[in-house]
Amino acid sequence: MKTLELTFNAEFGTARISIRNPKEPIDPAQVKAVMNQLVTTDVFKSPNGDLVSPKSARVISRETQDIELP
Repeated sequence: MKTLELTFNAEFGTARISIRNPKEPIDPAQVKAVMNQLVTTDVFKSPNGDLVSPKSARVISRETQDIELP
């Protein structure tokens, strides 16, 4: 499973938004444009206040493997 994690500078620290199973390939320019739009439209509120600016984005990959017990 992959998760796209968007990190923003907020009024009182940082804020994160996680998106499961993002559409690939991920276009960095499009990610930044969407992040800027989220800041501008003020759609999300965080415990650390309003989103101020994009900080970073990353894709987190997780792999699960079952272990058969004897």
